[in-house]
Amino acid sequence: MLLRRRAQAPKSYSKVTYVSDGESYDSDCDDTRCQKCGSGDFPSKLLLCDKCDKGYHLFCLRPILVSVPKRSWYCPSCSKIKRPESFPLVQTKIVDFFRIQRNPESTEELSQDSLKKRRRPSGIAMSKKKRKLLPYIPTEDPQRRLEQMASLATALNASRTKFSNELTYRSGMAPRSANCATLEKGGMQVLSKEDTETLNLCKKMMERGECPPLIVVFDSNEGFTVQADRGIRDLTIITEYVGDVDYLEKREYDDGDSMMTLLSAANPSKSLVICPDKRSNIARFISGINNHSREGKKKQNLKCVRFNVNGECRVLLIANRDIRKGERLYYDYNGYEHEYPTEHFV
Repeated sequence: MLLRRRAQAPKSYSKVTYVSDGESYDSDCDDTRCQKCGSGDFPSKLLLCDKCDKGYHLFCLRPILVSVPKRSWYCPSCSKIKRPESFPLVQTKIVDFFRIQRNPESTEELSQDSLKKRRRPSGIAMSKKKRKLLPYIPTEDPQRRLEQMASLATALNASRTKFSNELTYRSGMAPRSANCATLEKGGMQVLSKEDTETLNLCKKMMERGECPPLIVVFDSNEGFTVQADRGIRDLTIITEYVGDVDYLEKREYDDGDSMMTLLSAANPSKSLVICPDKRSNIARFISGINNHSREGKKKQNLKCVRFNVNGECRVLLIANRDIRKGERLYYDYNGYEHEYPTEHFV
């Protein structure tokens, strides 16, 4: 439903793209072959290691690379990739990392009272127009919640990213005043008052240390991925996609692979993107489907939707069906514009 803008892989041409000390240059080298598949096809997507000069297709690497890195790159053998160091399972460290509010009030009362108001009738299926968004239900066990948050802290530390659960507006980037939902080309759906209250409830729960029932795991094929740590109901708000907000025209050639469309304005110079490379939350680690295969499409259990929330654009990840405990979370990185190359996703 929505485009998650990521830097595109280079367009095809008949030369190999070399990357060395942050600079790309071309060279004729017809005998360069991928160390994984043994093929010399798709030369524009062959990446050479800055240490051993061996070639690898971007899409043969695990996890895959979407675009040629701007900085020096080393192959799996030369980089000696290790599993990321786990964040300490120490309550005080987790509280400080996520800036959890040390509040004597019971978070359980906040959650339970609000959840009672949001319970969905169990009778005949309601029409989709009248279905409301649901808040996530945190795991009851405090120790398990610490483990969930430690898994996210591990992923954020490994990617050198600070935790943030809000859109951030930095000096030299797009100001908050630029985030105006009325500029959206074709208009943007408005989040209802009741659903806005549900979103705010989810935010407050996270501030108090009641995180979504999710755990981040490291997969050698996919990198960091997110899976449900308890059953999640259809139409549950999973998280908001957050990060630094900037103008798209300033980021079109950025090599970041996680930029998300925030505002698609009729005037392209006013279009905005979310850049989660410096500040982000668990949304950054949720995987995309291979929308070129039937099996890939079957994996999708989330939808990515942009809403007008009190006049500003916001991006929410919402369950589009019931999700079982242990199931990995996936959504479609490509919406109406098939700009992100997912054909090699596992």
